[in-house]
Amino acid sequence: MDDDTPQEIGKLGYTVGIASCLDGVVEGKQLFRVEAGNCCDHALEQASVLLDSARRASFIGVMDDEPVLVWASHFLSEMAKALMDDAHMGLHSKE
Repeated sequence: MDDDTPQEIGKLGYTVGIASCLDGVVEGKQLFRVEAGNCCDHALEQASVLLDSARRASFIGVMDDEPVLVWASHFLSEMAKALMDDAHMGLHSKE
């Protein structure tokens, strides 16, 4: 990474930019991909925030019969999974 990156950034490693999410129109193509070079620590923190938002949207969507919130929960969960998968690959590439 950059020489001016602080030491405390990226203790766990860096994202590799392989994981993707949300199916595209073309079979086998995804709409979004995790950007390589982000610190895994931050990626995992953001995945936690996304999962908490997904949990809340899912609960409210089911309780209030709001399908759009259930779909939002689905998309947020896919994004969180991509972040966690990519961070996991970055952790293993550090070893």
